[in-house]
Amino acid sequence: MTALKLIARNHLAAFGGIVLLLVVAMALLVPFLPIADPDLTDPANRLKRPFTDGAVLGTDHLGRDLLARLLWGTQLSLVVGAAAAVIAAVIGSAIGIVAGYFGGRTDSLIMRGIDMLMAFPYILLALAIVAVLGPGLINALYAVAVVNIPFFARNIRGVTVALAHREFVDAARLSGMNDRQIIVSEILPNVMPVIVIAMSTTVGWMILETAGLSFLGLGSQPPQADLGSMLGEGRKLLITAPHASIVPGVMIFVIVMSVNLLGDGIRDALDPRLRSGALSRPAAATRVDRTNNPPETRKVDALLKVEDLHTEFRLGSRTYRAVGGVDFEVRAGECLGIVGESGSGKSVTALSLLGLVASPPGVVTGGAVRVDGTDTLSMNGEALRRLRGGRVAYVFQDPLATLHPLYRVGDQMVEAIRCHRSMSKQAAWDHAVALLEQVRIPNAAFRAKAYPHELSGGMRQRVGIALALVNDPALVILDEPTTALDVTVQAQVLALLSDLRRERNLAMVFITHDFGVVSQLCDRVAVMYAGRIVETGPTDDVLKTPSHPYTKRLIACVLELGGGRRVLSAIPGLPPPVDDLPAGCAFAPRCDKANDQCRRGDIVLGGNGMRAVRCLQPEGLPI
Repeated sequence: MTALKLIARNHLAAFGGIVLLLVVAMALLVPFLPIADPDLTDPANRLKRPFTDGAVLGTDHLGRDLLARLLWGTQLSLVVGAAAAVIAAVIGSAIGIVAGYFGGRTDSLIMRGIDMLMAFPYILLALAIVAVLGPGLINALYAVAVVNIPFFARNIRGVTVALAHREFVDAARLSGMNDRQIIVSEILPNVMPVIVIAMSTTVGWMILETAGLSFLGLGSQPPQADLGSMLGEGRKLLITAPHASIVPGVMIFVIVMSVNLLGDGIRDALDPRLRSGALSRPAAATRVDRTNNPPETRKVDALLKVEDLHTEFRLGSRTYRAVGGVDFEVRAGECLGIVGESGSGKSVTALSLLGLVASPPGVVTGGAVRVDGTDTLSMNGEALRRLRGGRVAYVFQDPLATLHPLYRVGDQMVEAIRCHRSMSKQAAWDHAVALLEQVRIPNAAFRAKAYPHELSGGMRQRVGIALALVNDPALVILDEPTTALDVTVQAQVLALLSDLRRERNLAMVFITHDFGVVSQLCDRVAVMYAGRIVETGPTDDVLKTPSHPYTKRLIACVLELGGGRRVLSAIPGLPPPVDDLPAGCAFAPRCDKANDQCRRGDIVLGGNGMRAVRCLQPEGLPI
């Protein structure tokens, strides 16, 4: 049912499915429709125009009713195309599974034979097969099936090779299964979705190939009609009676296009990568759909000011409120740490600042993000491009994934520099090398010529930081840049960031879930839970006297060395799903201080001075 819903949400696939369903229903009802005999000739009424008496679509050169021949021909073409697809899929998949599973010499012999078949163009190979077997619709079916066997064999063989040495196959061997049982019970169920996807995307091509053979006179033979033979007969009358060729041509177009559209939808619904949206092309900036637009001009003292930011992910009928009203500001030279459990909305908040949340499905539904007083959510594409990597830079969590694997790190830095500055390539290269030296990469001139995979994790992270600094930004957003590093390299990177902040007067937004990092680098800290800030204030004050129960429990989960024995705390339960947040305080189900009042209404972030907490019963006050 989920696959059907996904296909229905794909408008093109749904349209193709509806059209194909109508064509198939019409073909199935042909024997019961009150139409003329498709093979009955009537020379006296030859070449009648469409919509004349007794001939809705006109007649052909022998006076045969084109509507009747079209309907019967459609039925025949659909049956032959589907049968060819099934034969090619069964034989090709069997060949691919055997080759991929057994490997070695068996694989080499089978695949070299497949390569020989693929060396011939499809249509020429089909013509050669029909020439040997003789003209006829059944022989054309065999020819189309044979020329498409290599397509299935190579695709299924590639999938089977990846499965043949997986642990579950080894477990099946250890349980006593023989090769046939393993193929049937372990391999085949895993490759079946690939087979279905391949069939759905090739049926239209096979119908077209069959029609092509009939068009050349090698498929269906007179008086039997299919769409290809009708088109072949009509081409001789293209000038005097164009409807004789237009009618079957339009039907071929409708069938092939509807099959292809539906096939694309089936592929997207069955492929887990496409179904999750991982391969979809996001927009250049996050879609903004604000119900209440902020004032266009407002004097803002802070370098960055975020006001009531809301970001959602809309997936079908479900809405995930990843960021549910976030407010904070960062001044020049200041570092704000954003802390919270995984899934609390930290990274989505950071990505929303520069419109980097993928759309679809991400949508900014409210608030404002002001850099130097200008709302980034109202910027056009060109203004946002100049801001990104210029005034505001971003350091991602995994530099190996964000650095281009096919370009040298120095070339990537040069590209970033020249996108924002008018500078010669050599001057940009020298600037890049100087920045690599500034982030303490030894032998920087040599390292600039290296590819990302040739550098260690710590080196790549330093390159990511240097890449963020190439255009002298005023604000740098760092999304857990030290999470994947060992403690020694992490300490070096943190020391480097601290020095750079002091030397360049950089403002920083540092995303992390490590209070040790926060205490070392950040001036202020904001604690997030379920998409909202629950406590904020100066770092020392929050760490020493946490007010929100969630903050206190997070700090209690941190190990302390040299403090003697103590119980390692853990927060019971799990964060709430952001598509079904509870009323009141989102932390109430996990809080031992929660009461009925905590579970009703909206709880605001309130406080005095620099400290603020979103809690009705903050720590240190009586319940």
